[in-house]
This record gives sequence, structure tokens and C-alpha cells, in this order.
Amino acid sequence: MRLSDLRDRSVAVWGSGREGVAAAAAIAPVGPADLVAVDDTLNFLALDWAQSRARDVPLITGDGCFDALMGAEVIVRSPGIGQTHPWIIEARRRGIEVTGGTALWMADHAGATVGVTGSKGKSTTTTLIHHLLGGVGRPAVLGGNIGTAPLDLPPAQQYVLELSCYQCADLADSPRVAALTALFPEHLDWHGGEEEYYRDKLNLVAHGPEHVVYNAADERLAARVTGRAAGLPDGFHVDGGQVRFRGEPLFARTVLGLVGIHNERNLCVALTVLDSLGVDCVAERDALAAAVSSYQPLPHRLTEIADPSGLTFVDDTLATSPYASMHAIDAYEGRALTVIVGGTDRGLDYTPLRDHLATRTLTVIGIPDSGARIVETLADLPGVRTEVAEDLVAAVRLARKLTPVGGAVLLSPAAPSYGRFRNFEHRSEVFLQAVRDTA
Repeated sequence: MRLSDLRDRSVAVWGSGREGVAAAAAIAPVGPADLVAVDDTLNFLALDWAQSRARDVPLITGDGCFDALMGAEVIVRSPGIGQTHPWIIEARRRGIEVTGGTALWMADHAGATVGVTGSKGKSTTTTLIHHLLGGVGRPAVLGGNIGTAPLDLPPAQQYVLELSCYQCADLADSPRVAALTALFPEHLDWHGGEEEYYRDKLNLVAHGPEHVVYNAADERLAARVTGRAAGLPDGFHVDGGQVRFRGEPLFARTVLGLVGIHNERNLCVALTVLDSLGVDCVAERDALAAAVSSYQPLPHRLTEIADPSGLTFVDDTLATSPYASMHAIDAYEGRALTVIVGGTDRGLDYTPLRDHLATRTLTVIGIPDSGARIVETLADLPGVRTEVAEDLVAAVRLARKLTPVGGAVLLSPAAPSYGRFRNFEHRSEVFLQAVRDTA
């Protein structure tokens, strides 16, 4: 479904955040028979509609929301509205078409788009692709889940989009190049289950992309996806301290200022995407090395904080699942390590984290709400010392006492931030302030 297909139809935009504003503002000029927006007051991302670009579109609130949605021929939902929401289920039962702003945009721009998704690494990989394209004289427009909503993007010859599982779920068109970084259980409440999550995530590649690029080291992806495998010796990979293409060295691994094997794999995915777009990465190796060297890491993803004590504090607050925390722990293998875990308790299974730490030596400090349950899951592991702290500040203070000089203190919560914090940025701010106050 394209934007133009909404002409003379009754449309309800569900959501009043940036995606809802972008959808309403883009749909209005098309000439729908009727267009309303339905408030999503429970979403902390909701904007002041009266001050937005879509203010001329009527905003339905309160008791009228359900009737406004059920009276539409098409519902354009914001990403936060889940597949399992009873109103979405009822709308589909009634035969109402449900789509999203990203799907509407992709229908018109798929041929000029690189789409990146994954349970971890999608933001880093997306921005790496965008940055490297600029480094070889192929500028692109960046957007999607990071930055600008697709329906707000300007005209361009090349787009690079980070796409969440929520955005992928509604796609009826795949981007020209679809890249996948990792796959593990996340957001199961939104999707309705683990397999449903995988289905929605992999919908990115379900509609005939020209190229599919995936991280070959991820077993779930390797079992579910066919395409160009990044990280293997017959393609882009890291070996002997060098980033290589089919065995030929391109530049030193140290050029990439990101820690962790998972970030090496993100780089290999990014380089494979460039190759799929026709960039001669061997001929451009010097330009690529310079671009990789100048790449600025994104905040809240293994961001190291200087400290006079000799400890390294690391902000990885965006690690909201046990699998993400496992990647972070691996990045500091070989160092004395204290990990702070805990946050909103979504009932996740932390057995995979226990299995991952079975032969490790480290300290784990749990904070509310799920921290106590996580450390209980890790109980009796021979090399894991577990503690519980009353809050994040107390955990930082305790970590200073327990971590040897030269070691690292890693905030990698394996849980979302809501409840105790406004959002992940707030959790990060509290962590940084605690590091400063306890120095």
C-alpha cells in the first residue's frame, strides 16, 4: 500500500508521537475521504498535537478512540501499538487494513533503501553503513528508528534506515538491501511470542529484496535466512588483527574504535552491504580505513567513562535483554569485571545468561526490579559472586569496593529502564552521576 492508495479512503492514524505526526502530515495532502488521529495517551513519546505539523488533523481522545478506529477503512499505527493489542486484533477481525508509516514510505522508496534490523547492533551497523558510504563519496540519508521518521525524510538517491521489529512487522515491500545483525528473543509481549517476534523481524526480507546480508555467526539467523553471509572467510571477516575480504587484508582491526567481537561482526555486515551496493571495498580500502577510524560510537552502547580510580566504568544501558548483556560481558573478557543488572521485570528467562557465565569469573550486582531474580538465577555458579543493591547509586558504590584496580564496572542491565527511570537516557544519567559522586 502506497500513500497514494489512501486517496478517497477513510484513514485513522493511531499514535500521537513523532511517527503519528509524520503519518498524519504525509497523508493529509493525498486527499483521504476522512482523516483523524487517535491519541495514544499511555505512550510517553506522545507530543503536543496542537503544536505539531499535523495540528489541522482532528485528534480523537478519550471514549471516542475505539469508535474512530473501528470506523476507518485503514488504520496507520505507530510502532508502539502492538500486534497483540485487542483493538488491533478486533480491527483485523472486521476486515480493516492495518499498516504503518514505514510500510507506506517503503512502498515508494524500497529500490533506493538499505534497511537494517536486528535484536542487537542495528543502530551501530546502520550508522556505520551511512558513515562509510559518505567516506567513499556515496552520501546517503539516514533515518528510521534512529533519527527521522521515514515519512519525514527528504528526497534522496540513497537511504539507510534502521528498522525496529515494530516497523518491520507491517512491511509489504523489502528494501533493495536488507541487513540483519542478530536474532534473539525480545519484545515478546508486543509480538505475542518468540516465533511471532522472529516472524515480524524477518518480515524485512520476506518481500523480494535484491540483496540479503546477515551475520553468519548468529545461529538463529543462519538457520532462518539465506543470502550473503558476513563474517566468513570467503567474505568480509576479521582474522589475525586485520579486517579482510576473501583473505586479503584491508586495514587493521584497531582502526575500529569499538570493543567486542559483536562490533567486528557489525563492521563486516556494513562492509558487505557496501559491496552489495557496488562499492569496490578493496580499491577503496584507504578511504574506508579513514572512515572507520573517524566513526564516533553511539552513546549508551559500551560507552567507557574515565575515572581517576583506575577502574573503567562502562555505560551499556541499552542492553535490555540477557543476550545483549552476554555480548557486553564478552567484550571485556580477560579483565576483572563487575556487572550491574536489573530493571523492569518482563518475566524474561535468564537461564541463557546463567549458561553463558558457567565458566566465567566475575561479580554481578542486582538492582530493582528484576535484579534479585537475575542474581538468584546465577546462584551457585562457581566463579560468579552475586550481590544485591537497593538502587543504581548503591550498586556503583558497592562495585567500587568489589572491583580490583584495572577492572571494569559494566552497567549492562539485561532489562528495560521503565518504572524506576523515565527511560534509558535517564538511567544512563543516574549512572554517570553516581560514578562522579562516588569517585
